[in-house]
Amino acid sequence: MPCLNEAETLETCIRKAFTWIAASGIQGEVIIADNGSTDGSAEIARRCGARVERVPKRGYGAALIAGCKAAAGKYIIMGDADDSYNFLDLDAFVARLRDGYDLVMGNRFSGGIMPGAMKPLHRYFGNPFLSLVGRAFFGSPIRDFHCGLRAFSSDAFHRMQLQTTGMEFASEMVVSATLRKMRVTEVPCVLYPDGRSRAPHLRSFRDGWRHLRFLLMFSPRWLFLYPGLTLSALGLALLIALTPGGQVLLGFGLDIHTMAWAACFVALGFQMVLFATLTRVIGLRAGFLPPHSAGTFWRRRFSLEMGLAIGAVMMLGGMICGLLAVYGWQTSPNQEIGQALLRYTMRLVIYSTMLVTLGAETVLFSFVFSIIDLVANRIGAAGSQHE
Repeated sequence: MPCLNEAETLETCIRKAFTWIAASGIQGEVIIADNGSTDGSAEIARRCGARVERVPKRGYGAALIAGCKAAAGKYIIMGDADDSYNFLDLDAFVARLRDGYDLVMGNRFSGGIMPGAMKPLHRYFGNPFLSLVGRAFFGSPIRDFHCGLRAFSSDAFHRMQLQTTGMEFASEMVVSATLRKMRVTEVPCVLYPDGRSRAPHLRSFRDGWRHLRFLLMFSPRWLFLYPGLTLSALGLALLIALTPGGQVLLGFGLDIHTMAWAACFVALGFQMVLFATLTRVIGLRAGFLPPHSAGTFWRRRFSLEMGLAIGAVMMLGGMICGLLAVYGWQTSPNQEIGQALLRYTMRLVIYSTMLVTLGAETVLFSFVFSIIDLVANRIGAAGSQHE
């Protein structure tokens, strides 16, 4: 149980947990991950027979990571110390673990939310929306991403390689287990009003944003790749349609001005795709994301020299378009450019600037990609020598 000034409810939670342990006939312990309590929570926990693990680093995730690392059992059940979950009824969690599941989540929406237990904003918008985003981004089967009552094997916990220290830890656990192809399931659980007189530590908008930010950052595909491909495809389609000349769409005339915006779409979308690749590589190297066959193939096949060659070809194509535009202007009668010639040369200039930009981005990306790979390899080699 993570704990930060839970003196009002901690004893009740601990006694319920010990009662369930005795009734179930399993060998277990109760660990309180104390996150700097100043209200005597640690002393209460020791008096009730629980083991107190002091966690100097503040944060919900930091407390739970430290508590789980200190646990000696084969299975771990985590739950809040505010008496909002019934620790007398945990048999379903253990049964699923014994069935071979790695992570068993509680589902408050199927188990029941007692009156006053959850704010309407959280119940009808925050939790459903964030859980929907998590399922869409990562293909997770979990429908209640943020239930504070969950169980998992000790082996699964170490394989998840959890990193976050705040409330987003709840999302990270589900996402990490899903990405690592672990067996994940849910069981119904009831959420009761907590027994504290003070306000909860949770802050709706701050912590909601932290969860959403985490889901976006952990999914480069949805943050960068898919929007980037869509934007590039739209820009490229407009460029192709407008290259022969102006077009009319829904009563609006589209010409070289639209082409300029289309080139901007292609460049911006291309950059987003490059960002998706970089964030994917960084996530893999840092251990946030599990190894992926496509990512491994990309890292093995791509090299600095390949990137420089691709970038050089793009920039060369851009310069050729620029020279053609200059040639068209130079060969015009009396150096005067008419409307038709202006549209022709401007199209070449748009293609020229776009290709030069894409080529330069590719070159710069190749250097950054290689630097990340080099640094990661050296860190990995230093870690191996240290071991």
